Amino acid sequence: MGRPKVLLETGGYTLLDRAIVQARQLSASVTVATGASYPLVRFRGRVQPSRWLPVDSWMEGMSASLRAGLVSLGPEARGVFVLLADQPLLDANALVAMSAAARCVPDQAVAADYGNRPGVPAYLPRWLWPQVMALDGDRGASAVLQWAGATRVGITGVFDDVDSPGDWQAVRKRLSQTDLTTRQSRP
Repeated sequence: MGRPKVLLETGGYTLLDRAIVQARQLSASVTVATGASYPLVRFRGRVQPSRWLPVDSWMEGMSASLRAGLVSLGPEARGVFVLLADQPLLDANALVAMSAAARCVPDQAVAADYGNRPGVPAYLPRWLWPQVMALDGDRGASAVLQWAGATRVGITGVFDDVDSPGDWQAVRKRLSQTDLTTRQSRP
């Protein structure tokens, strides 16, 4: 993208701002694991998380961020929600439903349904953390979620991620049709 993707902006909000608002649909406590371009991303956003977690080994890929996030949690945590910053069109109501499902059965993994596989957003119960900690490279927890038989939840917007300038143009156009507040608070 030629710049930190999380700082792409439309309507006065960055992708990271939007992800923090989405994460608050899942939990009041939001930690942002970040590596590349930190602390720039911390100071460019309008919306702040509960906590920033710099990941020194961020160049190892997604697995490094997952490991850092899990290690940062205390022994009282029964599970963790995982959300990416490049999916700004996730349906807020579906995120609330995912949160409710995870709280109802906290030992069951819950994940977005991608048809042939589970993925993020996801809820990882504590018993799955050793398998997630064993991941390496630029791999997320999809295979672990598949192995665990994660309950899959349909979440509109999971396929609308920003991985290229073309993706950003398409997503930005859709974001401009409604503002952040309207989309996140609809009934």
